[in-house]
Amino acid sequence: MSRKNVLITGSSRGIGRSCALAFAQAGYHVFLNCRESVDQLRITEQKILAFGGSCALLPGDVTDPEAVRSMFRQITVSCGGLDVLINNAGIAHFGLLSDMSDREWRRIIDTNLSSAFFCCRAAIPHMVAEKQGKIINISSIWGTSGASCEAAYSASKAGLNGLTRALAKELAPSNIQVNAVSCGVIDTEMNARLDQEERLVLEEEIPAGRFGTPEEVAELVLKLADAPPYMTGQIIGLDGGFI
Repeated sequence: MSRKNVLITGSSRGIGRSCALAFAQAGYHVFLNCRESVDQLRITEQKILAFGGSCALLPGDVTDPEAVRSMFRQITVSCGGLDVLINNAGIAHFGLLSDMSDREWRRIIDTNLSSAFFCCRAAIPHMVAEKQGKIINISSIWGTSGASCEAAYSASKAGLNGLTRALAKELAPSNIQVNAVSCGVIDTEMNARLDQEERLVLEEEIPAGRFGTPEEVAELVLKLADAPPYMTGQIIGLDGGFI
């Protein structure tokens, strides 16, 4: 049986790194991507190689359509195309919308939403030709409920949810499944801005009484990659009962 191939954007740390490790342990060849943190990406690579996993580095800016085309040309030469695409690249911005600059707005939307469009567009032709494929988007509960002082982030994740549902309908006739994981508060660098008091207050609001872990997200993403073909267009919450 041939090895399956997955691209995970933003896999230098956090959820992306945990997904990369989980998929490599499951026997996938993992294409690792980041925009700037190449040293951290190499740590992900080293962790995978340490247990005999298979991976390749594909650093590049997924907000740049030409960079994405270049990445996928390398994927095509290497293996023909992807079996699984995980759109994980994402950044946050905290502050009042009225104080947000044009550049900050574009950076959030481009990183969290446009990158998924560029990568999906590049991955789909091979999946359609093969009549199979999985696209998994890493979203957030704020894309459903919205978060004060995170308007741009919430808008980008709401857009990602809409893209997930619409693209699932578009690709279902080609036996390609598109789903999203709507993450709650996950213990990553994105939430490192919280001081201990803020963290305790937030934990009290979560019915599970704690933050989620990147490993828990990765476990669910890996299961989605092996989910029945009839499961598509779903925004699956992983939030400890928060919403």
